[in-house]
Amino acid sequence: MSTCSLGIIDYGAGNLSSVCNSFTAVGVQATLVRKPEELGNLTHLVLPGVGTFGDCSQALEQQGLSSVIRQWIEQDKPFLGICVGYQVLFESGEESPGVPGLGVLAGKVRKFPNSELKVPHMGWNKVYPSHPHSPLWSGMGEEPYFYYVHSYYPEPNNCDIIAAKSTYGVEFAAAVQKGRLVATQFHPEKSQLLGLRLLQNFLTL
Repeated sequence: MSTCSLGIIDYGAGNLSSVCNSFTAVGVQATLVRKPEELGNLTHLVLPGVGTFGDCSQALEQQGLSSVIRQWIEQDKPFLGICVGYQVLFESGEESPGVPGLGVLAGKVRKFPNSELKVPHMGWNKVYPSHPHSPLWSGMGEEPYFYYVHSYYPEPNNCDIIAAKSTYGVEFAAAVQKGRLVATQFHPEKSQLLGLRLLQNFLTL
């Protein structure tokens, strides 16, 4: 990780301090990225998520970052999306009808169906990795717990990219991986030691 140069995208609503502090805890200082030219010599890029699907997508477009994120992912450079930063990678979301996502991944972001369970889904939940021995899940055991805060979840068209699932009334894609693109519905920066381990694993991609 000594050659890692990490950027965290600041679109005005991300959970920046917690994410920055978590990467600092694993030995990497991050720089904030607010415009395309600030990607510079970065090797790893993170899109954290707080807020709505539509606000995030529109802010990225207004800052000129949408196209460079797509290009970054197309070039298979290490990219981590967290919560809304995961959801916005898809084509559309029920939270913000008519507002397109980045469209990097095929699929739609859906709201949890009405049930006896409270929405948002908030707190710790078990994660079931599709490939527990993958380097992404190294050092975590076969059924790790992570912290969630969300009312919507992505539904990928391509099930092959699903890296892990969780259940909250319905089974949903807790994480995806496609090459060196990783995205999680849970918050690694709020998930204590296992969250830090996942960030370390991402940095080795």
